[in-house]
Amino acid sequence: MRDFSKAKRIVVKIGTNVLTKNGGIDGAYVRRVAAQISSLLDTGRQVVIVSSGAIGMGAGRLDLDGKVRPVKKSAAGRADVKCLISNGVKNMKMRQACAAIGQPLLMQEYRKSFLRHGVTVAQVLLTAEVLNNRKTYLNLRNSIETLLGLGVVPILNENDSVSTDEIGTAFGDNDKLSALVASKIDADLLIMLSDIDALYDKNPRKFPGAKPIRAVFEITADIVKNAGGKGTRYATGGMKTKLEAAKIASNAGCRIVLANGRLKNVIARIIAGEEIGTVFMPKRKLSNRARWILNSTPAGTIHVDVGAMRALRNHKSLLPSGVTRVEGSFGAGAVVMLNDKAKAVTSIASSQLKTLAGKHSTEIKKLLGPKHRDVVAIPEDIVFLDF
Repeated sequence: MRDFSKAKRIVVKIGTNVLTKNGGIDGAYVRRVAAQISSLLDTGRQVVIVSSGAIGMGAGRLDLDGKVRPVKKSAAGRADVKCLISNGVKNMKMRQACAAIGQPLLMQEYRKSFLRHGVTVAQVLLTAEVLNNRKTYLNLRNSIETLLGLGVVPILNENDSVSTDEIGTAFGDNDKLSALVASKIDADLLIMLSDIDALYDKNPRKFPGAKPIRAVFEITADIVKNAGGKGTRYATGGMKTKLEAAKIASNAGCRIVLANGRLKNVIARIIAGEEIGTVFMPKRKLSNRARWILNSTPAGTIHVDVGAMRALRNHKSLLPSGVTRVEGSFGAGAVVMLNDKAKAVTSIASSQLKTLAGKHSTEIKKLLGPKHRDVVAIPEDIVFLDF
């Protein structure tokens, strides 16, 4: 269960509250992390870092709790800046600005720390759109594979300064992002370093007698219920986002260890099998394409009848005769929900599917041409949320 001796590809996620100190990055901590990861590289392992902290660093650089440090700006812009500051880092525009300021500062610390060990690092910034689009998803995978092959440590972060989603909602302080990355690159282990030292049987903030759970084989409804709420001011993650991440990694056959990132030599101790934090065990390993389908944001919903859903469970194709209703606007090739039970890649656009709903498969070729598939989705492109 905690034998990680054969774990060759490892993703290390570092949370905002672990990485920062007194409003800025904790350089000494980054140096300790770099030393531990460098030791892993020396054993022939490959490591990817998913790092939070850019927004917190940017906010610290601007000193949002006090006065903004001198910045050249026009008179017209002063009012806007004061307005953003009054709203603090909760303001979307200010969070984007803080991310843009903090990201290069964060990478500078990583570069300096890893350079002490002769290790090159690379910056990779992501948005949800990159992972939802199959082409860019595969391009990203190839890029990371190339970097790892060169002995480089990729450092990934959400591209908060340009993200179209509200910051934190897409990946939850990078918890979900780290699991998606681990899934995408077929990682053997995901280490989540947080100020949360383990999963507890009750919310430790409300119940002083709460006990840590050392191993989780299934994320039950009770576990989710006791997970607690959101993160802190600069950190948007919490235990619930970590459980969501664990589910994603579980479908990739990847183990997760959640641990207190401030423990001495925490990464090395986890790899050595020490009982630190909580280990989440996987239950199935889907193909890479199935994982992409499962983890993509659905563009709409195709509602199907009971008979069709039963057929899909038996690894059959979705036929138009089983479609009862279509929600949303999407094109052919989009990932959609099938009721609330599965996700699938549809071969038919929503506008055409609305016309074909409930009809025989032969109607597809009459409407779309003789070369078009006579199904809405094939079994290989249908993934159930449960198993």
